[in-house]
Amino acid sequence: QVQLVESGGGLVQPGGSLRLSCAASQSINYINTMAWHRQAPGKQRELVAIVTSGGYTNYADSVKGRFTISRDSAKNTVYLQMNSLKPEDTAVYYCYAMKYGAGYWGQGTQVTVSS
Repeated sequence: QVQLVESGGGLVQPGGSLRLSCAASQSINYINTMAWHRQAPGKQRELVAIVTSGGYTNYADSVKGRFTISRDSAKNTVYLQMNSLKPEDTAVYYCYAMKYGAGYWGQGTQVTVSS
């Protein structure tokens, strides 16, 4: 079983930046896929960014060019660097890991973009 702990959320003004971290309880070298999802109030959870063990990345159209996902195997951590934040980025952000076909979620971290 994989345990995930997110951190780094908070309140930021439009145009600002935040970096989210997701620490895994085991080596991420053996985790096929890690991703960030988000869920805004009254909306369905959506995929934001994904990174595979092979280094492949992909992003939702709404965040392309603004967000960057990366992984640090030495720290068993995945990051989401979020720049040029907009009010519509406000949501709870969840880390997700898939290993051998089983999916695991973190508890989520709140990101609020507001002036």
